[in-house]
Amino acid sequence: MNALSTLWTLQHTHALVTGGTKGIGEAVVRQLLDLGAAVFIVARDADRLAEGLTEYRQQGYTVDGLAADVSEPGVAQTVLEAVTQRWGKLDILVNNAGTNIRKATAEYTPTEYDQVMNTNLRSAYEMCQAAYPLLKASGRGAIVNISSVSGLTHTSSGSLYGMSKGAMNQLTRNLAVEWAPDGIRVNAVAPWYIRTPLAGPVLDNPEKLGRILQRTPMNRVGEPHEIASAVAFLSMPASSYVTGQTLAVDGGILAWGF
Repeated sequence: MNALSTLWTLQHTHALVTGGTKGIGEAVVRQLLDLGAAVFIVARDADRLAEGLTEYRQQGYTVDGLAADVSEPGVAQTVLEAVTQRWGKLDILVNNAGTNIRKATAEYTPTEYDQVMNTNLRSAYEMCQAAYPLLKASGRGAIVNISSVSGLTHTSSGSLYGMSKGAMNQLTRNLAVEWAPDGIRVNAVAPWYIRTPLAGPVLDNPEKLGRILQRTPMNRVGEPHEIASAVAFLSMPASSYVTGQTLAVDGGILAWGF
């Protein structure tokens, strides 16, 4: 195996992906598997998870999983206990589970606040905490948080979503510095509109889609595999000197000013 082939591969690695049965999460799982990783998938929908695991195994991939809601307190520890029991090792953590409620700030209820913040932010924080011992033991641990352009600038996605993703970006920077001595790299990927079930209600509205395309220099929405490719890069030895970064995969929207 030549030097390049050892940099651009995930052979012999073990990854954990939350929200891994649809949208960006599903694309991430597929790409990590194709690059040689064994993947542990966490998702709330037990039936969809079981179907996915069966399909992947029939195709010869090494996969396992657990049906769980990572937004609930204590679930992260349960997930990592399952990973430890199954593999006893972990090299990559992808915090992808997320949700949104779009409404005016003055209209959010305390329950809605908890739902968005617990799913998008606390779940990632607790997964990082729970995964830390295994990632440190790996010697080449990598965390990739799925953030959003909404955490970098104002969008119409709502203040709670933007808050949760902005905090995730800062968590990424803090952990990158704190855990660098432990050989753990921490980065985030910040998508713009991607063709996923979460974005469906917006993209299916012709008026809203038109405004999105007008503001996007590449004049299209992104595809899940385009986010998965960025995640894969940040998980590979090829990105071994990259940490603490939030990579916008956004068709150019953040670069387009007034």
